[in-house]
Amino acid sequence: MDMVKTDLQRFQSLLLKLQAELHSIGETSQQAETVVELDQARVGRLSRMDAMQAQAMSLETGRRRRQQLVKITAALERVCNGDYGECFECGEAINPRRLEADLTATLCIVCAEAQE
Repeated sequence: MDMVKTDLQRFQSLLLKLQAELHSIGETSQQAETVVELDQARVGRLSRMDAMQAQAMSLETGRRRRQQLVKITAALERVCNGDYGECFECGEAINPRRLEADLTATLCIVCAEAQE
């Protein structure tokens, strides 16, 4: 696909910005993923349960963040290879509006709908 160079640069810039934001969030959320202390003398039972639930939610959020970072890295590689914005299924151009909604999209809307 021959995406306009300015559009490609804009998408690359947006991907890099999102990547930096996710890395920053990851650094600040590491404490929430630590093991919950089981000392009942220091923390009540309900407080521990709340802490365990918060930990589980934080772990899932971290997993999703890492998954998104993998997609961003792959999208940046496609930018460098000149394949960014091409549908993996049909090879047609992905609508730039779709890419704005999901910078890591790999399927055009027609192929994405067909997979659902």
